[in-house]
Amino acid sequence: MLYILPNLGVQVSTHRENVAMKTRLFTPGPTPVPEKVALRMAQPIIHHRTAEFRQLLERVSERLRAVFQTENDVFVLTASGTGAMEAAVANVLRRSAKALTVEAGKFGERWGELCEAYGVAVERKKLEWGHALTPEQMEDFLREEPGYSAVFLTHSETSTGVAIDLEAIARTIRRHSEALIVVDGITSVGAMPLHMDAWGVDVVVSGSQKGFMCPPGLSFIACSSRAWEAVEGGDLPRYYFDLRKAKSSLKDQNTPFTPAISLLTGLDEALAMLISEGIENVWRRHDRLARATRAAVRALGLELFAKRPSNALTAVKIPEDLRGRDLVGQLKSRGFIVAGGQAKLKGKIFRISHLGYYDEGDMLAVLAALEDVLRQAGRPLAPGTALSAFRKTTTEVQ
Repeated sequence: MLYILPNLGVQVSTHRENVAMKTRLFTPGPTPVPEKVALRMAQPIIHHRTAEFRQLLERVSERLRAVFQTENDVFVLTASGTGAMEAAVANVLRRSAKALTVEAGKFGERWGELCEAYGVAVERKKLEWGHALTPEQMEDFLREEPGYSAVFLTHSETSTGVAIDLEAIARTIRRHSEALIVVDGITSVGAMPLHMDAWGVDVVVSGSQKGFMCPPGLSFIACSSRAWEAVEGGDLPRYYFDLRKAKSSLKDQNTPFTPAISLLTGLDEALAMLISEGIENVWRRHDRLARATRAAVRALGLELFAKRPSNALTAVKIPEDLRGRDLVGQLKSRGFIVAGGQAKLKGKIFRISHLGYYDEGDMLAVLAALEDVLRQAGRPLAPGTALSAFRKTTTEVQ
């Protein structure tokens, strides 16, 4: 049925599918953008060769060092996280290098693909998806074939919801090799403890649309002094991602090419929020939400996919009897956007993010929707099952 509003010419439908519904984003990138950040980006744009921009970049650089837990430079690139990954490969390796990648998911595989794209000899160690690299495995890899120039790791594997014990693995690499330690921290920086300098990690990359609570379009790369020696001695082709240009420009609080100015202003606001909360409190919040979400999922009779779960997201196995019911689509129809499985996990898992701008109310909402979907699918669940498990866990981990 249609109604015509008098004198306005506006047609209003009473059909349910046209009723306004709030969409809630629970994907591990992009993640929700805080209102303060969105409003900051809506302000009039500034020119990037001005004192105002130099002050902006100086603040951003200082705050990034605090989030990365490093005293070294953190370079901002106008690119997605993969751009920073490519920059890492192109800058720290040489044509004669031998690299080791450990791949237990789609994004771990990207390290190997990037090394091959640059013609670097690479040993690609593949682990079963859902499992985490252990320090013992790392030691075995290094003993099997010594002489690696760099080891490429994924701290939080977004495709599987797995996190590795980066501190222990970095310590193992330091003990048995001179290789640079290069880490994909795209969904771990700002969500999980990562003490770059204290742990002896040489390169860490991340992206704006994850724990930094900004839209996609910026990536970050931090380099240790050891890594910087490799950058200066590198012989692989590089131009836009040449970190020597970035470092030279950063000395004057500038960028070698036109930056994404509006995104940088939003990042400035988002970083201020993280610093105000306190980075250790940010890590604790993610840990609390992750533990409680996992407890609620188990209470609903579902199984986690990750053997060692990340605090950035929860990957959930879709039971065989429910794989034809499109759980992701059912949640979407209720206004909750979660991520499905990627590559060989398509249709087998779904992923709920608690990365970035989330609180307990957000997680309770999506879990209540999931409970409703499962009940509609015939699962005998008492109302409030997820809420009860979630609340019990948050109380225990305060």
